[in-house]
Amino acid sequence: MTEPHAQALTRHLADGVLRLRLNRPELHNAFDAGLIAQLTDALEEAGTDSRVRVVVLEGAGASFSAGADLNWMRGMAAASEAENREDALALARLMRVLDELPRPTLARVHGAAFGGGVGLVACCDIAIGVPEAKFGLTESKLGLLPAVISPYVIGAIGPRQARRWFATAEIFDAGAALAIGLLHQVVEADALDAAVQRQIDLLLKAGPHAAAAAKQLVTRVAAGGDRDAMDADNAALIARLRVSAEGQEGLSAFLEKRAPAWAPAR
Repeated sequence: MTEPHAQALTRHLADGVLRLRLNRPELHNAFDAGLIAQLTDALEEAGTDSRVRVVVLEGAGASFSAGADLNWMRGMAAASEAENREDALALARLMRVLDELPRPTLARVHGAAFGGGVGLVACCDIAIGVPEAKFGLTESKLGLLPAVISPYVIGAIGPRQARRWFATAEIFDAGAALAIGLLHQVVEADALDAAVQRQIDLLLKAGPHAAAAAKQLVTRVAAGGDRDAMDADNAALIARLRVSAEGQEGLSAFLEKRAPAWAPAR
């Protein structure tokens, strides 16, 4: 399915891969209330669509996303505190939906990724960028902070790195983003699509339910808690997966030296 070019977000689903493209190239794919709503709706639909195995998030034109739209920011500066709270909650909902989406997610990053754009990258399970990509949590220059996206950015880069970049608003390059954990891989621009496709191919070979549940396992274990309860939960999870239809098919395929039923035909 493909939406008209006039949409702030375009969707294309083929072979289990849903590509969501931020489509405001003239504004470097900056956020406004409309784009936030469209992306949230698209992600929620993807989370319940059995045809979707992988979600790729990308930007049209020269940038991934330059953060907040200036006209939108101007309007919110004139709005009340209550209106600003509701507006911020809409962005918080978007980030949480992306972070918790029961499908593997992949960010294809080129050009600028600032503010909320960094939040989108941090929320994705896999992030691949080009050497020319630039990143910035620039809110402090305006007397603001990246508060709404902070749980996801801190989760991606860690508290110590976040203290630096949140406070300084310094722009950093793809090499720094890779070093601090915001990106998983940096490749030349002409190799970006191939690198993204390689990850898609790996994800499509994984069991759909296992791939979808992977982030839930990581989130739960990373949160810590009682070790005995965690051991019990993890034992129950692997036991449930082993006797599930997907687990049985995966084990049988491995023992029989064949591809499992869910793997794409090649």
